[in-house]
Amino acid sequence: MSTADIPLVGTSKPRHVAIIMDGNNRWAKQRRLPGVAGHKAGVDSVRAVVETCARHGVEVLTLFAFSSENWRRPEEEVGALMRLFLVALQREVRKLNRNNIRLRIIGDRSKFNSTLQQHMQDAEGLTAGNTGMTLAIAANYGGHWDITQAARHIAEKVERGELRAADIDDHLIQQYVELGDLPPPDLCIRTAGEQRISNFLLWQLAYTELYFAEVFWPDFRTEQMELALAAYSHRKRRFGQTDDQVDRRLAEDGGTQAGHPSSFEFATNPAAKR
Repeated sequence: MSTADIPLVGTSKPRHVAIIMDGNNRWAKQRRLPGVAGHKAGVDSVRAVVETCARHGVEVLTLFAFSSENWRRPEEEVGALMRLFLVALQREVRKLNRNNIRLRIIGDRSKFNSTLQQHMQDAEGLTAGNTGMTLAIAANYGGHWDITQAARHIAEKVERGELRAADIDDHLIQQYVELGDLPPPDLCIRTAGEQRISNFLLWQLAYTELYFAEVFWPDFRTEQMELALAAYSHRKRRFGQTDDQVDRRLAEDGGTQAGHPSSFEFATNPAAKR
């Protein structure tokens, strides 16, 4: 199937795309290469997907680079991944900056060495003023950790008397989870044929459309990304409504999908997160 078979329709496109980049090791194993070769090849897919999403006007792209569970992998592979992450930060951040892309890194940084933490901070600082697409990299990230740290921050405010238990609702929690100041993901893609979300953005994916690609991540390039965007354009997003209600809403919006309903709008005050 080619991208011509499923054309993009009007402006029915996701504002926020999240991707679980899976299959690097299996890609390498098929070629009788060490696992790190698959991760290196995957960097080229990252470039292609970033460029494609930026070209199609995606506002936020979140990539699951390293989960909190990935520390269980062989020590040699984890070390190689850390070195690759550092090299990618050093090489790619200037390209992102030249293309007006803002970089954000989400997850628990405390397990990373001081050098890598400093490069993360420097990369975010360099691109902080950019106004184009936001590229979020999830590193040592887990959905359970995300919700837990949000609950902890809220509980601390309750202990200090700054909040009442009655004040806690989904809007408040949204302010404290990672990326809470950005639109929630409209589309989540997972490669390599697996059909699960693996502790990724558990809170944020509540109303997200899921798309599963059979190809391994190193083979997921421009054409595959455009196929995913095209498939999304044909999804009918109900958010608990009936088909008739959705059709009326689409007609009122001029035939385009309107994104998440106002009952679950993202936080507009980033400063409230911490």
